Amino acid sequence: MSEANVNKNTTSPAPKKKVGLKARVQKFGSALSNMVMPNIGAFIAWGLITAIFMAGGWFPNADLAKMIQPMVHYLLPLLIAFTGGNMIAGHRGGVVGAIATMGVIVGSSIPMFIGAMIMGPLGGWAIKKWDDAISDKVHSGFEMLVNNFSAGIMGMLLAIIGYFGIGPLVAGASAAMAVGVNWIIKVNLLPLANVFIEPAKILFLNNAINQGILTPLGIQAAASAGKSILFLLEPDPGPGLGLLLAFALFGKGTAKASAPSAMIIHFFGGIHEIYFPYVLMKPALFLAVIAGGVTGTATFSLLDVGLKSTPSPGSIIMLFVMSPRSVSNYLGLLLGVTLATLVSFLVAAVILKRDKTMVDDSLAAAQGQMSNMKNGGATVETSDAEPADVIASYKDVDHIIFACDAGMGSSAMGASLLRDKVKKAGIDMSVTNTAISNLKDEPGLLVITQNELADRAEQKAPHALRLAVDNFLSSPKYDQVVVNLKARDQVSSEPAPASAAPQAPAADATDLPAGLNLSVVNQIVFVHHDGHLGTATMATSLMKDRIKKANKQVTVKNVGIDELQDENSLLVVSSPEAAKNLRTRYTQVQVLVTDDLLNSPKYDKMVLALK
Repeated sequence: MSEANVNKNTTSPAPKKKVGLKARVQKFGSALSNMVMPNIGAFIAWGLITAIFMAGGWFPNADLAKMIQPMVHYLLPLLIAFTGGNMIAGHRGGVVGAIATMGVIVGSSIPMFIGAMIMGPLGGWAIKKWDDAISDKVHSGFEMLVNNFSAGIMGMLLAIIGYFGIGPLVAGASAAMAVGVNWIIKVNLLPLANVFIEPAKILFLNNAINQGILTPLGIQAAASAGKSILFLLEPDPGPGLGLLLAFALFGKGTAKASAPSAMIIHFFGGIHEIYFPYVLMKPALFLAVIAGGVTGTATFSLLDVGLKSTPSPGSIIMLFVMSPRSVSNYLGLLLGVTLATLVSFLVAAVILKRDKTMVDDSLAAAQGQMSNMKNGGATVETSDAEPADVIASYKDVDHIIFACDAGMGSSAMGASLLRDKVKKAGIDMSVTNTAISNLKDEPGLLVITQNELADRAEQKAPHALRLAVDNFLSSPKYDQVVVNLKARDQVSSEPAPASAAPQAPAADATDLPAGLNLSVVNQIVFVHHDGHLGTATMATSLMKDRIKKANKQVTVKNVGIDELQDENSLLVVSSPEAAKNLRTRYTQVQVLVTDDLLNSPKYDKMVLALK
């Protein structure tokens, strides 16, 4: 089973990976969306209060409607700012970020969502830098005094800067963008935005586009006009529904069989990621979702359809919940989604019926293709490890976390699927989900991410066992996880074989094998089988510390079992199971076998014997 799709660590220190433009855009977009997504409940609450109690709402109430403006001007931006600061420097950074954002809020007459996305992280970054600079200079007993005053003073200064500097700049930029968007709407060019939005969704930029750009602009428009079409550009479920419907009728094999259930999850559950692999099965299908998106947006624009707030998730149910109380808006919304579905279906149907190459396992192949696309062409390797080696890599796992961009939606669905499989297998294991920005490097952790987030998972949890999948909702790797966990438990519960004859006295656990010649060793290697980096990575880090403290001139690496140089100067530290595999492949390397890769009692003598 393949773990996270990361480049193999074959050098020490590992070379710094070159981050591509797509990865940088994804990271930036993720940072924006991660400030909004944790607070999406507040956005929905504001949208419901607006839709229900404002003049012309479902149940107009002038007193309750007084909450609308304070929420959009103060509550929502401050929540975003606190979240942004908290991402950088914890609760303290969130407080400073919220204080700083008050400057841009008071200094402008428009909702300061973009200002909050600037000032929140800026406040967190500033207080973090300050704390790092003076942490070792504060006298004992004065820590709380210095911390409180530094946060207050830093927040005050940033609020003043925001009031006089950032606020006016953001207000001007927002006004310019609003004018541009309004011009696009007036000249009926807004539908062309879907030419970029639909393909970007397949690259998992949907959160960056929707929560990072369209939602702030849409909130500003809705605050004055009562609704905005911008809330419909990305969440429209029509294009994906039409595509899946075409697969249900004209697809083949696995894709055809899975399309009906995917339609329900997509249309009613609002999990758009589920149709992404279907698009990649045939690149021409990009035309189907683009045509559907353009058609839907054009219909919404012509019929003056909009929503009160952003729908999350992007299901048909949430679209109607966020709609103003207007029969014409309801009908226009229904017509736009229907036409988007119809056009996407027709284009996809023509492409699928003309396709003569799709075979029964094409969906699995497309999922592999999605992995390659999102990792800049990196291939997904399969493990040739023996069963015992794979089981050993799971021996310390005691909880599983699904990590996605926003920590909800598809990762929650994936966690639910695996949790059910684990429960049915009789395994007592915690399976939860979170945003990848909140992932922590915890002991006993198995992290499951989508392929395009594998590098970030490695950065956030370098010592965890990591597994990358193409699709949270339909990965065959879940069954492999369950099998490995079940086999691990069975191995650990097997009684030791009874001894038929008296055993010779056991050798000292700290003794080294007689055949080792450590005086010629210039490199120590911990091997992993393809992607199984968890224990080997941690063992490598611990051994580097040992070698450094002992002032030995020996390098320590973590490489794949197929990448070894068969030389006597190489000492391979291995588990008993992996050692069997090693000895069948290599004849010159020296092997130190230990049951505990992390803290073997043999390590002290080994380090002393090194040159």
